[in-house]
Amino acid sequence: MAAYMTGVKANNEVISMSADTRARDAGGKGYINGADSTCTAGNGQAVPTLLEIMKARGARTGVVTTTRITHATPAATYAHICHRDGENDIAAQLTPRGAGFNARLGDGVDVIFGGGRRHFLPAGKAGGKRGDGRDLLAEFRAAGYRDASDAGEFARLAPGAGKAIALFSPDHMSYDLDRLPAQEPSLAQMTGKAIDMLDGADRGFFLMVEGGRIDHALHATNARRALQDVAAFDDAIRLALDKMQQRDPGLKNTLIVVTADHDHTLVLNGYARRTGKTTADEPGVLGLVRNVLTGRPELDMNGHPYTVIGFGTGSGYRAARGALSELQVADKDYLQESVIPTAAGGETHGGANVFIGAQGAGAEQFRGVIDNTEVFGLIRRALGL
Repeated sequence: MAAYMTGVKANNEVISMSADTRARDAGGKGYINGADSTCTAGNGQAVPTLLEIMKARGARTGVVTTTRITHATPAATYAHICHRDGENDIAAQLTPRGAGFNARLGDGVDVIFGGGRRHFLPAGKAGGKRGDGRDLLAEFRAAGYRDASDAGEFARLAPGAGKAIALFSPDHMSYDLDRLPAQEPSLAQMTGKAIDMLDGADRGFFLMVEGGRIDHALHATNARRALQDVAAFDDAIRLALDKMQQRDPGLKNTLIVVTADHDHTLVLNGYARRTGKTTADEPGVLGLVRNVLTGRPELDMNGHPYTVIGFGTGSGYRAARGALSELQVADKDYLQESVIPTAAGGETHGGANVFIGAQGAGAEQFRGVIDNTEVFGLIRRALGL
C-alpha cells in the first residue's frame, strides 16, 4: 500500500518512508509505544502520500477500513513510520493538534471510519493500549471532530457538519459474517457515509476504502468468511460507483481504482461442475468437487472427497485425510485443507500478480502488467497533481 500511495518501493514493515529506511522490529513484545518505533535521525525520511498531496491541494480526505484504522494499509495513507507495529505512534500522527501529529495533514483527515479504539485510549480505559496516558479520542473531540462508537451513533453523523471519527471496536471490526448491525455498519454503509460527508469540496476529495478482513480470513484458511467479506467489498465498490455516477455523470472528473496489495495461496481444485450460488442448502464453491458429468463427488487416491477450495499453506493441513461431507465443509468455521502446515492464522501470501481495475477519468491508463509503484504516478497524472 505504501508503494501505491507514494510511488516508493520501501523495505518490509516500513510505512511511507524512503527506500533506504530500515524497519525497527517489535522484538516480539507486542505493540510499540513512544520513541521505540520513531524513526531515528539518519534512518530514512518521510515521502509524500496521495492523501497528503490531495490535502495540500485543498481537497477533503477520508480513510475507511474494516481493520484497525492504524493497521498497515490505512496507515500508509496518512502516517510515516519505520515499523508498522508502532500503532500507538501511528494513532498520534493522525490526531490533530496533539504531540506527534503529522503536520502534512493540515487540519486533519476529514473522515475516519474503522476499528482500533485501543490505540487511541490510555491503558486501563476500555481496553486501551496507550502507555502515555493520552486519550486521543478526547483530543479529536477537542479539535472539533464528532465521534461515534456504534451503528446508532454512526447513523446520526450528518453530512455537512464537519469532521468525524468513528471507531467501532477495540481491535479489528468483525467479519461481515459475524457482524452485528446494531454495533457495526457494513463496509458499504461506511463508504456511502464517507462519500456523503466528503462531497461538495471545491477541490474534490480523496477516499481510501479497504476491505481488510478478507486478508485475515484467508490467513486463517477460512474461505467462507473470506468470500463473504469479498462480497461486502464488492457492495462497497458498487455503491461508490453509483453515488459518483449520480454526482458526476460519466465519471468525467472522478477516478475510482480497485486493487489488492498481494495474493494468497488459495487454489481451485479439480474439473468441477458449475457449483451455482452458495445458499443455505447448497455450499456452492465452498463445497466438494463433483464430477462434471455424474455430479458425484470426486475422490482422492484413498477414496475420500475433497473440496473445490484449498490452500498451499495454512492451519487446515491434515496429515491423514478422512471423509468429508457437504455439511461439514459448508460450516462457517471450517478451515480449508492446506498442503503445508502452519500455525493458526499462518497461511502465507502468494506471489501471483493481483488485479487492478479503474473507471473514470484516466482509467484507460490502467492496463497490462505494471509495477505497484506505477499506480502512484498514474493516479497523479489522472488528477493533474
